[in-house]
Amino acid sequence: MTRSRKGPTPERARLTHLDRKGQARMVDVSAKPPTLRQAVAAGSIRMSREAWRALRSGRAGKGDAVALARVAGIAAAKRTSEWIPLCHAIPLEHVGVDVRFGSEGRTIDVEATARARWSTGVEMEALVAAATALLTLYDMAKAIDRGMTIGRVRLLEKSGGRSGTYVRAGRS
Repeated sequence: MTRSRKGPTPERARLTHLDRKGQARMVDVSAKPPTLRQAVAAGSIRMSREAWRALRSGRAGKGDAVALARVAGIAAAKRTSEWIPLCHAIPLEHVGVDVRFGSEGRTIDVEATARARWSTGVEMEALVAAATALLTLYDMAKAIDRGMTIGRVRLLEKSGGRSGTYVRAGRS
């Protein structure tokens, strides 16, 4: 794992959503200046060749799965604070969801980017977008394959703010 040059070390890391008594709290960001924040998250779904072919060809029976997954991811990112209790409502300036079919014919990879000028980061928005796009792909193909596996949902990078830049080693 790559850490930000300015970010906390494991010894000094502190859970910011807990107060001194260990009670959950929303972090007060009112004193932090707005800066350009960006985060990229990714995940994948593994399925049968039959389900993969149906989604790739648009024959899953429910419409264009890729288009719907993109829209679902974008819509979910915009509502992250409603899903994750201690997240701030962030005025997102951009959310993008990229869906790529793996070359082996069994996986679909999703990468989501979130961007805003705000006083707190957009990592959760990117993660929610990626996870929701993957769940949507599952929903679109579950009639063909209920054994699909969603996995490896992770933050690839984030920039902006006091903690600086984080880039996952190898970005994979």
